[in-house]
Amino acid sequence: MRLLGQKHSINVRKVLWTCSELELAPQCEDWGGNTRKTTAPEFLKLNPKGLVPVLVDGGLVLSESNAICRYLAAREERTDLLPQQPDLRAVVESWMDWQSTELNAAWRAAFMGRVREHPDFQDLENQERSIHAWNSAMSLLDMHLHQSGPFVCGDNFTLADIVLGLSTNRWELTPMQRPLLPAVDAWMNRMSSRPGFISHCRNGVA
Repeated sequence: MRLLGQKHSINVRKVLWTCSELELAPQCEDWGGNTRKTTAPEFLKLNPKGLVPVLVDGGLVLSESNAICRYLAAREERTDLLPQQPDLRAVVESWMDWQSTELNAAWRAAFMGRVREHPDFQDLENQERSIHAWNSAMSLLDMHLHQSGPFVCGDNFTLADIVLGLSTNRWELTPMQRPLLPAVDAWMNRMSSRPGFISHCRNGVA
């Protein structure tokens, strides 16, 4: 099993944390440098989208980090991380989809401008709008965690906690004003005993 993409990428780290939970050790290959995209012809043969990560497992070539995490959990029959029962699985996947759409869209301008210092995201008003949207999304997650129990989908740790934990770590490390979110803080601390969390989430990398 090969995992292509540089290890600092938030999307690669989702997969690495999932692999830690599954006790899998894929062969990691560094692609993309400091970006999540590469135009190297040999990479584009595997993934025409040009985005990392890419998982190569035998004859399967799979892109999109959340899809890779779901595949690996199903491959290892880890129904605790991704339930088999349709309604329970749908709840986990709905939070994973929210992370990859609404939450990612919210942080883009703030993170790219303030952490990556990308020249296309230096408009301060745009950054402030992004911060407001990001904090609003995180406040929604906090309200949910007040009601859901110890983890995003209830009593059990799932893939939803992995993908949202990575996004929360990015929120914590981006230089900006943030509201106090006690349920989010407690949830992140609750996951601190997990080796994958320490190695691939709260590891000082946004």
